[in-house]
Amino acid sequence: MQKRGIFMAKISKQRSSKSGMPAGSLIHIGERKVDKIKIKLIDYGDQDYIEQDIEDIEQCFKFKDEKTITWINIDGIHETDILSKLGKCFGFHPLILEDILNTEQRPKIEDFTDYIYIVLKMIDYDNKLDEITLEQVSIIVGKNYVISLQEKPLNIYEPIKNRIRNDRSKVRKAGSDYLAYLLIDSIIDNYFDVIEKTGEKIETVEDKLVVNPTQKTLKTIYNLKRDMLFMRKSTWPLREVISKMERGEISLINDSTRIYIRDVYDHIIQVIDTIETYRDILSGMIDIYLSSISNRLNEVMKILTIISTIFIPITFIASIYGMNFKFMPEVSWKWSYLIVWVIIIAVIIYMVIFFKRKKWF
Repeated sequence: MQKRGIFMAKISKQRSSKSGMPAGSLIHIGERKVDKIKIKLIDYGDQDYIEQDIEDIEQCFKFKDEKTITWINIDGIHETDILSKLGKCFGFHPLILEDILNTEQRPKIEDFTDYIYIVLKMIDYDNKLDEITLEQVSIIVGKNYVISLQEKPLNIYEPIKNRIRNDRSKVRKAGSDYLAYLLIDSIIDNYFDVIEKTGEKIETVEDKLVVNPTQKTLKTIYNLKRDMLFMRKSTWPLREVISKMERGEISLINDSTRIYIRDVYDHIIQVIDTIETYRDILSGMIDIYLSSISNRLNEVMKILTIISTIFIPITFIASIYGMNFKFMPEVSWKWSYLIVWVIIIAVIIYMVIFFKRKKWF
């Protein structure tokens, strides 16, 4: 929680520093997650294939007008100079470059006829920190190119690269829209892995909640509910994004690719439904926790009440014979002390039997 709070404060500070600046100003908003930007270029066709690491973004520009499909993958978006050169070469609108640098964008799609701009959220699970992490992914799709930009390297792209390396794979014969579909599909498929791990944590917490609810259990529930809130915020807008790609409103998306995009739409609906289910479960778990604590408190109060009730008549007897009046006849009796104890014990036994019959304990 503390780390996330510092992160949010940092973002707010960076946003305030941009106030008053003209639209399209290139300022990175977010956390710098890599020391050095890495650029990889993959250019392929039915027969041709080139893969190389790029030191200077200008090395990619010669592939702009090639008939083959060019995939430019950029890990790290904090260097505004690289994005400025990229935008000038490919003719991207300055507002697109501004959105790429702002890592707090909500998922969306914008159609500029010659290219489309897509924003997604990459959701992953950090096993070391034991928490869900969010990264912004920007994808620009042109007629013969795809440019993907993210805050740090994504391992989920490796299977796609392996498919491109295979000259018999479908992607080698398809267009840039199919490559964009593969990137989007890999990101959304990763949601299921995160949801599965989250589901396992929810089951574990649920077992602890039933056996022995503690403050630590409540904190875990609230952290899980917060994660579900972030996931919901990242996935709900995707319905609109994928739906717009699937409906045929974008000319760059071929009919042959829309069939696959329809499958992606089904996946995102499944993800959203699962997230909503988990949110309801977590809300119910909070109610169960509060009920358990209330029941535990009631049990304690009942025990204290029973003890107090038993000692009330005993206290009454002791208070009477604790008075030092001179003419109390029982004070001078030989067996008065024993009789008082017999009465006290008899009262206790009677009270216990009475509570037992009433099933108060």
